[in-house]
Amino acid sequence: MRKLGCFGLIVAALLGLSALYVLRTWGGAGPATQNLTVTIKTGASLTSAAADLEKAGAIRSAKTFLTFAKLLGGGAPIQSGEYRVPAGMSGADVLKMLQGGKTLQRFVMIPEGMPSIMVHERLMAEKLLTGTIAVPAEGSILPDSYSFERGETRASVVKRMQAAMTKTMAALWETRKAGIAVASPREAMILASIVEKETGVPGERRTVAAVYGNRLKRGMKLQADPTVIYPTSKGKPIGRRILRSELQAMNGYNTYAMVGLPAGPIANPGRASIAAVLDPAESNALYFVADGSGGHVFADTLEQHNANVQKWYALRKSRGEM
Repeated sequence: MRKLGCFGLIVAALLGLSALYVLRTWGGAGPATQNLTVTIKTGASLTSAAADLEKAGAIRSAKTFLTFAKLLGGGAPIQSGEYRVPAGMSGADVLKMLQGGKTLQRFVMIPEGMPSIMVHERLMAEKLLTGTIAVPAEGSILPDSYSFERGETRASVVKRMQAAMTKTMAALWETRKAGIAVASPREAMILASIVEKETGVPGERRTVAAVYGNRLKRGMKLQADPTVIYPTSKGKPIGRRILRSELQAMNGYNTYAMVGLPAGPIANPGRASIAAVLDPAESNALYFVADGSGGHVFADTLEQHNANVQKWYALRKSRGEM
């Protein structure tokens, strides 16, 4: 009986030591002394992934990692992508991360009103993306922050941006108010791009949309400055005043020389500007001019507008801007 008792104690001790070994080797702190970035290639096996992890210093031994992964890892497949392995992450947690596909997220941000030529430049300047792209169609990109992975193609990122715009426009179009000035999603996109470029004040968007909607319904020229420079700069700031020749130019975008909407969008508008066009403010305003504080003052009549313009000129003169 004593011998059996001693044997039992020995077995228990061995089991305890084994559990301690597992705890320390599989669940304990890993060898990485700093955060690491490891890329698991598309189609990589667990064996090749383990070799890459060992080479990067994220795990101590690929062989040991594979053994524990097969015994205790649950059998779920690993996902390809770029991973951030925090310093000291255990082998067990590394495997969970690979199985969960919790890849390192990188973002490219497209602000509201950015023209497509600048979207193109921003994507081409992102060195972690691959491939080349043409300038996307104006108005096809939804401004937002988009995540991407190292080595992803620029074309795939553009495809997500365009899909987001298509989905957003379709959803917002269903909410449109009756009697608005635009008759199609295309027209809504064009007018929204003008609203986006004309004001950066969120509370003004619906009133600016109302002004242009009212002018369209009356057959008045929109006279929107941002449309005039679009043929010249493709939406980029020109850093100067608009030339008289540009105001007189006959093209599909000069709303000082034509009635109706320009030939196409002049930027990529955000959700708020699209929504404003589809649900403009209840307003009879036909004019607006800067108020000197970043916003605008609106007027129903030309007489009111001229008075507001004179106030704006007086303010600029007092500031030494004229």
